[in-house]
Amino acid sequence: MKNPYNVAILLSENVLASSATLPIEILSTAEGAARGQDRLARRINIQCVSLTGEPVTTSSGFELAPSAALEDIGQCDLIHIPGLWRNPRPIINNHRGYLPWLQDQQQRGSIISAVGTGCCYLAEAGLLDGKPATTHWHYFDQFQRDYPRVDLKRQYFITRADNLYCAASINSLAELMVNLVFRWYGRTVANLVQRNFFHEIRNSFEPDKYYTDEAKEHPDEDILQIQIWMQDNYSKTVTISALASHFDMSVRTLNRRFKNALGKAPLDYLQNLRLNMTRDLLQTTNLTLAEIANRCGYQDVAHLSKLFRRHFNTTPGVYRDTVRAKMFSAP
Repeated sequence: MKNPYNVAILLSENVLASSATLPIEILSTAEGAARGQDRLARRINIQCVSLTGEPVTTSSGFELAPSAALEDIGQCDLIHIPGLWRNPRPIINNHRGYLPWLQDQQQRGSIISAVGTGCCYLAEAGLLDGKPATTHWHYFDQFQRDYPRVDLKRQYFITRADNLYCAASINSLAELMVNLVFRWYGRTVANLVQRNFFHEIRNSFEPDKYYTDEAKEHPDEDILQIQIWMQDNYSKTVTISALASHFDMSVRTLNRRFKNALGKAPLDYLQNLRLNMTRDLLQTTNLTLAEIANRCGYQDVAHLSKLFRRHFNTTPGVYRDTVRAKMFSAP
């Protein structure tokens, strides 16, 4: 039996209830559809979480009862942060216990999504510094003032920076959740979910007006699935023969189609993912290089150092010292 996907929905006072319940409904529908096709498909374990385990009062005045306190939640595959009504800052200040937990989960590779003003939690935790993000249009100016280090993308409804996703509105959140269903269960299940939650079938699971630094469109859906698998499994040992076998391709076919789609070999793509995560962990954590190497799929620290220097033209230690000096220097 496969382990379930573990999902946590973080609740705060003044939460917009629909932005908390919509992901639950979409993911529950996806699980049911997937298990209807394959009874061995992975289940989804969804927990609604508050800091203390006590109910929270929504923006509409009724209570949402969590199923767990934050201290009860372990490693997550997905964490979702709903939007907040009106000014988010007082709410975030009252829930700062979420911030170090989000930092730790992000370092461990959890996917974290946020919608509207819920994106302020990610910014407040420093996870969006130097990265693209979006939020509800009404809070653009305030967000820019409060978080000047964040690369606010006003023209995009959805942004991705590694394992961090920001959605501007409830509608774009629905698009994002269906994209996640596609990642977990494939196109057939994603189409079934679309028929339940959208008035039209888009036949595309890369949302419209979706921003990512690594975006490169191509029509090869099999290669897209391999990219997604790599993004979710970059910390594991990966060989080209095992990767090809996993996706029912020959090594030759995999290399040819991957290069046609992305202009690079699959292991080169994987290495870029790992090195970019290494760079982010050097910037945002105090982990040792050995600990970072282990989290990013490298067994040999010296080998990682050599690759890092070749790729970024500096050593990991010098990079960390330089970027930390810029982050913490007085304006």
